[in-house]
Amino acid sequence: MFLTCEQQQNTAWGKGAASFRGILIIFALTACAASSAFAGDAERLQAKRIHDRLTGVPPTPAVLTAMEAEITGPGGAVDAAILAIDPARNPRAFNFYNTTLKNFATPWTNEAQSVFDPLNDYTATVIGMIRDDVPFNTLLSADTVYVGDSSISGVSAYSPSDNTHYENLEDLSVDLSDTSNLFPVSQSVQNSIPVAGVAGIMTTRAAAQAFFIDGTNRAMFRFTMLNHLCNDLEQVKDTTRSADRVRQDVSRSPGGDSRLFLNACVGCHSGMDPMAQAFAYHNYDESQGRMVYTPGQVQPKYLINADNFEYGYITPDDRWDNYWRSGQNAVLGWSSGLPGNGKGAASLGQELANSTAFAGCQVRKAYRTVCLNEPSQAQMVALRDVLTNQTNYNMKQVFAEAAAQCAGN
Repeated sequence: MFLTCEQQQNTAWGKGAASFRGILIIFALTACAASSAFAGDAERLQAKRIHDRLTGVPPTPAVLTAMEAEITGPGGAVDAAILAIDPARNPRAFNFYNTTLKNFATPWTNEAQSVFDPLNDYTATVIGMIRDDVPFNTLLSADTVYVGDSSISGVSAYSPSDNTHYENLEDLSVDLSDTSNLFPVSQSVQNSIPVAGVAGIMTTRAAAQAFFIDGTNRAMFRFTMLNHLCNDLEQVKDTTRSADRVRQDVSRSPGGDSRLFLNACVGCHSGMDPMAQAFAYHNYDESQGRMVYTPGQVQPKYLINADNFEYGYITPDDRWDNYWRSGQNAVLGWSSGLPGNGKGAASLGQELANSTAFAGCQVRKAYRTVCLNEPSQAQMVALRDVLTNQTNYNMKQVFAEAAAQCAGN
């Protein structure tokens, strides 16, 4: 006999209180079982979320199970994140290197800060250093560049005069997590320039093309501050510093009003010009398509527009001094183990990369990359301590810690 829904409901209620209590008991047991199942799945859900955030793709069932086991172990979620980006244990870890890290570093390589530029020597070097646990505070000073295996079919040989080698690697989706596909070489040897002319990613071809071309080489300093200390010049402007190293090309009375220089221009130039002097021998030669280095010979761009203020500073060499170690910009946390001056771009890179601001900038960008939002102050401090105190500037560990922090969000 067919009963309508209403009839079925009336029949059930008509069986009395005992039947009603039975229904409640069944409902409670079902809810309890569902709750227990959900609790048991919490680690698995967290593992999947960590993997998704780091690689952008779902894990294989085997890797997901292994990550779940790591979460319940002594290392917790951080060890699960390390597993996710370990190519020896996760066949999909290459997505972290080929995609996540490529997108992480690419905006630093161009003035537009676009993520859509092709792979280049700057980006490849960042990827390789993070993959190989190279101390990240050598990013702006090491005599290193990462190149691909040109024996791979379709990959041209590395050239300091074009980007074809790296574009081939990207077009062919070569696995950059594999140390035989991407490996470090001496930048000075590879590009046939003296070691004194090398300063990590600042002297890669991509960086030179973006920031040494034309201009006055101040762009290299400005974008290094912006990309690696997370401070643009307006944020570090200090009008209390001496103007004795401001070059001749900067007018002391722009528009006929000296107050503009004293209250605005000097705030950036008094700190920037003494440090940008480190690049006095560098240039990007557009006709050759490569960076050039002229030891002992100041590039003409440092001496242009001398009539703007003939009593201004005339650059004699590549000596630099950090005037921001005093005054308001001491808050950037300059290392007490460094002198605050030197010759050449590599020693300036060491000055910048050993600051507290550099460390804080790297961890903030890593957190943004995997968590897609801003870290809290407490998270910033914790991640910065991971980078500087515990793992010798190991950025891979920072990515793992960041993913573990936000995996429940």
